[in-house]
Amino acid sequence: MQELNQTRIAERLDQLTELSVELGGTHDTDALLERILVAAKTMTNADGGTLYRPGADKRALDFHILWNDTLGIRQGGVNGAQISAPPIPLYDADGAKNLASVAAYAAHFGVSVNIADVYQADVFNFSGMVEFDRQRNYHSQSFLTVPMSDHEGELVGVLQLINAIDPDTGAIRAFSPTDQRFIEALAAQAAVALTHQRLIRQLEELLESLVNLINIGIDEKSPYTGRHCQFVPELTMMLAEAVHNTETGPMADFRMTDADRKELWLAGLLHDCGKITTPVHVVDKATKLETIGDRIHVVDTRFEVLLRDAEIAALKQKLAAGDDPARLVAIDAELARRQADLRDERDFIRFANIGAEAMSAEHQQRVREIAARRWTGPDGAERDFLDADEVTNLTIKFGTLTEAERKIINNHIVVTIRMLEALPWPKHLKNVPEYAGGHHERMDGKGYPRGLTRDQMSVQARLMAIADIFEALTAKDRPYKKGKMLSESLRILGQFALNGHIDPDLFDIFIRSKIYLEFARRNMDEKQIDAIDETLIPGYKP
Repeated sequence: MQELNQTRIAERLDQLTELSVELGGTHDTDALLERILVAAKTMTNADGGTLYRPGADKRALDFHILWNDTLGIRQGGVNGAQISAPPIPLYDADGAKNLASVAAYAAHFGVSVNIADVYQADVFNFSGMVEFDRQRNYHSQSFLTVPMSDHEGELVGVLQLINAIDPDTGAIRAFSPTDQRFIEALAAQAAVALTHQRLIRQLEELLESLVNLINIGIDEKSPYTGRHCQFVPELTMMLAEAVHNTETGPMADFRMTDADRKELWLAGLLHDCGKITTPVHVVDKATKLETIGDRIHVVDTRFEVLLRDAEIAALKQKLAAGDDPARLVAIDAELARRQADLRDERDFIRFANIGAEAMSAEHQQRVREIAARRWTGPDGAERDFLDADEVTNLTIKFGTLTEAERKIINNHIVVTIRMLEALPWPKHLKNVPEYAGGHHERMDGKGYPRGLTRDQMSVQARLMAIADIFEALTAKDRPYKKGKMLSESLRILGQFALNGHIDPDLFDIFIRSKIYLEFARRNMDEKQIDAIDETLIPGYKP
């Protein structure tokens, strides 16, 4: 008999060792809890078992897994039926501890409770169990209830076993002291594994919260970038899933795990985090003359001065002309012509200030000619009508940014990379800096900041580049432009696929899987969504 007991103890030690290894490699909480309960039942040859977890408010124990072999009950866990039992309250209505329930008692005091025969016990309230037995023609007898606590003594669960079966006779027996010690050891290991998972989950939640904190900071600086920071990750994941599901063509081998998806999603959220350092007046520059305010109003005032000066000069001429009717008519005609020219120039400068379309060389030259006009300022000094900085801004060929300001904007990706590479990323997130930092690179090596070519970039960075460009083209919330029509955006993107700007294989999937249309219907103004003839999209062959 002693030799038999030693053999069983050795088997349990092996089980405990094997379980320790398994617990360390399990990342699915439900699978982990189910494995714990199965191991406990196996070690003690128990007929049934329950695993409780503290509720969200810590005022009750929720049934997480409920198994009984004789009754064929499999509830909770990985593949079990839905739990039907109500939670066990840890406190009564007055806030006093519930000590009538054996599971609640073990949870409150952190001690194991081993009962040989519950029908002979008078300490706890087993009325619910008695009713359970009556309804199912079952006989509950021996109970072993063991709390699971983390390193700080916080309850993480309660493990309860019912009816230990004697392997030799098949009769119900009490849980032995050895059973209890092994289950307590198992519970301790399980608590460590659960705590480990909880800490990992909390760290991931903390990381995501910090990411959101950065994006909130960017949004507060510039509400115009909020949509971009939200939609680029969404569009990136949509395209990534389409590539993942592709079974033919150059991208057929691309596959993602759930960990890969999380890594890419975080990279998408952080792809513009460097903009938190970009000056607001550059990010939000709606017109060419805008700094803190739009300087077009200052230029308008100068035109008003010139209009006034022209009128004053005409009045002086009229005084000098006396009663000469022909001369007076000529003066009025000249004043009307002069003021019409000034108003036309003012309207032209206002148009040039918008910066929405490409500016021709002729228009740039006209700005310089207007700038060279001399006028007398409020201080009485004569000067050029537009100063050098105003000319530089008003002759910007594309958009509203000067070369210096564009360098400031482009620097956000350098800052993004520097910020992300400074973080101690865990192994499963180590590619976040590369994914996030590559969305302004080009397939032909003409992008920035590193001038990478297609072969030097990951698929994830390449598809994020497409998402970034398409969202920017269609965005209607930019201060410096209107959102483009869907057809025009696809035409521009198609040209980019042809000229080496974006990956043509990913662009093909973007169109073929109709990711563009799904995104448009979700997020674009319906007025921007026009009819699309895919045969006319450059760089795409249906």
